[in-house]
Amino acid sequence: MFEQTQIRLSFRLATPVLEIDRAALRAVIYSDVFDYPLTATEIHRYLIGAAASPGEVRAALDERLAPSGWLEARRGYYTLAGRSELVERRETLLAHNAQLWPRALRYGRWLTGLPYVRMAALTGALAMRNEPGRDLDFLLVTESGRLWLCRGLAMLLTRLARRFGDELCPNYFISLNALEFPSRDLYTAHEVTQMTPLAAPSGAAQVYQKLRYLNAWTERFLPNAVGAPVVELSAPSNSRFTDLSEYGRWALEMSLRSAAGDWIEAWEMRRKICKLNAQRGPSAEADFSADWCKGHFGGYGRRTLEAYAARLRACGLEEDAPLFNPRLSSEGVWK
Repeated sequence: MFEQTQIRLSFRLATPVLEIDRAALRAVIYSDVFDYPLTATEIHRYLIGAAASPGEVRAALDERLAPSGWLEARRGYYTLAGRSELVERRETLLAHNAQLWPRALRYGRWLTGLPYVRMAALTGALAMRNEPGRDLDFLLVTESGRLWLCRGLAMLLTRLARRFGDELCPNYFISLNALEFPSRDLYTAHEVTQMTPLAAPSGAAQVYQKLRYLNAWTERFLPNAVGAPVVELSAPSNSRFTDLSEYGRWALEMSLRSAAGDWIEAWEMRRKICKLNAQRGPSAEADFSADWCKGHFGGYGRRTLEAYAARLRACGLEEDAPLFNPRLSSEGVWK
C-alpha cells in the first residue's frame, strides 16, 4: 500500500486549472494510496479542499479529467491513469465486506451494551471499505472517569470474539471530555468523516453530532463530508435485546459508580498505560491518558500522508502536500 507507486500518465499533462478539478483529483490520489478506486458519489463526498455539487463533480470527471487522461473511468469507478486494474480489486472487496458487515453490526451492539459506553463507531478498513483484512476496528466514546474500566470490559469481549474466529479491535477510546481530536491533518479528517456510528445507547446521536461539531476543522480538508457515511446494511431490530441491554448497563453502572469503581478505574489506568507505553515505538501514533486511549502503534497516519505526498509529486501537484497536510513539506517529509 505504501510503496512508491508509479503513476503512469498517457502523455504530459498541464496542471488542472479549475479548483473543482484539482479537488476531485486530490480525492482520487488519496484513495489510490489504499489501492481503492472511487465512484463519482464517493469523490463528491471526499473532495479535498473545495466544495461542489454532484453535478459539478460529474462534469469535472467526465468532461475534463477523464478525457484529458488524468483519470480512467471503468464500470462506474474512477482511478488514476494506468491504475484501472484496481477496479477488479474493489469488486472483490465488495463481496468480502458484505460478509463482514453483519458481524460488525452484531459486535457494535454488544459493545454499546457495555457500561459507560456512550457511542460506538466502526473505523478502519471496513468503515473505509478499502482493505481485505478481517479486523473489526471500533472507536468508543465513554463516560468521563470510566474510560479504562470500559476498555477492560471491551478487551474481554475481544477474547470472546476470537472464539468465533473474529478479530474485534476496539483500539480507540475517548471520553466525553476529549471529543475534539488533537491532530488536524488530512488523515485525521478522513478518520472523523469516515467513521460509521452503529447501534448505540440513547443519546448516542447527540454524542456523534457534538463530536462532528467540535471537529468542524475537518471542513477545511473535506468540506463535502457532512454527516455520517451511508451504510448499506442496517442493524437487525430487536427491541427486547435493546431494553435488556439498557437495563443491564444501567445496573452495572450504578454498582460501579462508587469509591470502589474509582479505585478500579485508577488502578487499571496506571497498569495499562505503563504496559502500553512500553510497547510504543518511536514512530507510533499511540497516546494514553485519563481521557483517551489511542492504540495506534504502526505509524499508519504518517505513512499514509507520506505516500499521498509522493503521489501528488508524481502528478505535478506537490504544492498541495503542505497545504492540506500541515506536518508535511512539499517533498513529502513528515515534520
